[in-house]
Amino acid sequence: MRVCIVAEGCYPYVVGGVSSWIHSLIKLFPKTEFVILAIVANRSLRGKFVYEMPENVSEVHELYLDDVDWNTKHGRRKKMTKEQYTALRSLVLNQNVEWNVLFDMFQNEHVSVNDILMGEDFLNAVKECYRLKYSQIVFSDFLWTMRSIYLPLFFTLQMELPKADLYHCVATGYAGVLGAMAKHVYGSRLLISEHGIYTREREEELIKAKWVQGVYKNIWIEQFRKMSKLAYQEGELITSLFEHARKLQIELDCPEEKTMVTPNGIRVENFQDIQGKAEEDTGFINIGAVLRVTPIKDVKTMIQAFGFAKKREPSLKLWIMGPCEEDPEYAQECFDLVENMGVGDVVFTGRINVREYLGRMDMTILTSISEGQPLTILEGFAAKKPAIATDVGNCSGLIYGESDDYGDAGIVTHIMNVEEITEAMVLLARKKELREQMGENGYKRVMAKYRIEYMQDTYWNIYKDFADSLELPWEEEPVKIEENPGK
Repeated sequence: MRVCIVAEGCYPYVVGGVSSWIHSLIKLFPKTEFVILAIVANRSLRGKFVYEMPENVSEVHELYLDDVDWNTKHGRRKKMTKEQYTALRSLVLNQNVEWNVLFDMFQNEHVSVNDILMGEDFLNAVKECYRLKYSQIVFSDFLWTMRSIYLPLFFTLQMELPKADLYHCVATGYAGVLGAMAKHVYGSRLLISEHGIYTREREEELIKAKWVQGVYKNIWIEQFRKMSKLAYQEGELITSLFEHARKLQIELDCPEEKTMVTPNGIRVENFQDIQGKAEEDTGFINIGAVLRVTPIKDVKTMIQAFGFAKKREPSLKLWIMGPCEEDPEYAQECFDLVENMGVGDVVFTGRINVREYLGRMDMTILTSISEGQPLTILEGFAAKKPAIATDVGNCSGLIYGESDDYGDAGIVTHIMNVEEITEAMVLLARKKELREQMGENGYKRVMAKYRIEYMQDTYWNIYKDFADSLELPWEEEPVKIEENPGK
């Protein structure tokens, strides 16, 4: 069976989180051929992989959402057929979208994205949408906003798809559109796995965004909703990491009978018998934050809270462990904040091998404004480290438990609440026995539910079912492999 993994904004360009999950999944099935279809912002990221591709990855294809229209050499298109215009209109007005007609138009004809966006047909559809829904705003602004919204979608529809038996989309959004289009073009099967709920994450980003204002936020949100709805309609199985996420999918019009919870899994043995505290750690209580230094991780709130906690507990030391190059401007703001606050004992390590540092920590921390089911919390549990985390994604479920009586494995705080995060740091710093008990509770929880073997068995059965439905041989047997991180 040939599997195409479709990922947006993650693998193989950044480490951690969803990228680590994809990399592990591919390595779990060494006899299966995988193709990567990676969606990124633009060509500046072309080929800039931070993972060594496993041997069973045969191809990597890239889609750039902000690109150049390479089809203008074909000249201006003729006017759309009535069927094509009706489909375009249904898309713009979000009324029973005729996706298959659009798939055929973009895949089978030499379509110029520029010509469509600047053409009469698109203009007429936008005018009708404006008249029906948005006549209170300036039309010229509305028109150019609609062009900017549909540019990345049309580039997506124009993408030349690698052929595969199964398309496994690790999100809805643009990835889901590609998967649905591949299903239509090749008759392939479609599996959707959401780590965070794509539509909700985009909503949160847009609500906070400064680059888009007023009603235009709602227009962008509607665009992401219609793409996710397509993925939910066309996917044969829609997985999520935890029960609350599954319920959110159903609220967003995913048929309940398609949904399935498939928790993350980690290689617990990788975090056992690891190096403990080093000589330089003597006298310190170490807090470890394994993350990418980006706004969504809200590192600034973490630093502020640590500054206040440090004044009350001078033995505290904060280790911020992960790459800083993804958003250099934000990273510099974090460096400046440490300096301006005059906070001591904050270490930015850059990219590291987590196993070399995690044993030295007394606790882990995440202050994110959005998460799915963080691997870093699970890895900390495997090393018997309690976690402090904001109440996002499945953090509360991991720390407090959902269907077990192992007890609390850390402390959950509200998002961006400096006072609560400070208190959590101080409490765990002062109560060694509580820290250790929470670490034991987390270890029991990860052993019971979040081992890589459980995830492997789940996806082994899913892939086997898809192979059987396609009448393809399935030669895989569960294997035990070593972890591997990126370069």
